[in-house]
Amino acid sequence: MPKISKKEFAKLYDEYIEKIYRFIFLKVSSRETAEDLTSQVFLNFWQAREGVKDPRAFLYRIARNLVIDFYRQKEKSPLLAEEMMAVLVDEKANTEYKVVLAADVAQIKDALVKIKPEYSEAIILHYLEDLPISEVAQILERPEGTIRVMLHRGLEELREMVPALY
Repeated sequence: MPKISKKEFAKLYDEYIEKIYRFIFLKVSSRETAEDLTSQVFLNFWQAREGVKDPRAFLYRIARNLVIDFYRQKEKSPLLAEEMMAVLVDEKANTEYKVVLAADVAQIKDALVKIKPEYSEAIILHYLEDLPISEVAQILERPEGTIRVMLHRGLEELREMVPALY
């Protein structure tokens, strides 16, 4: 496959910048770090764009690896911040809805941190980023059947921790 052109890259950037940022932000809990890592994702993509067969999966794989590298360097576990609520809550929603949603998000955030990291990643990619299982499998470099099992087990653990949401 030939190199992706500047025009194609610009289109990919516009289409995925917010999605990649949100994925990273949910993992690092810092706007500045998420912005820096998101920029690095697209830089790395541009540098390695030759022969990319599935650009979306490749972008998420780069993002995932950068987050892993970030925590290896920082030697701390990923935590989701309260800032996340501002990213997830629609500013046009009424106040009551925002309060309920913020409480739900806080419970889910706390639960996502407590389950196995690979379950958390699969849940975020499949349910929050709305990626099909086949792409989650590519990104996490696991068979599709394994991803289905991870999603099932992760959701079971979430149900046990946050029964009111189910």
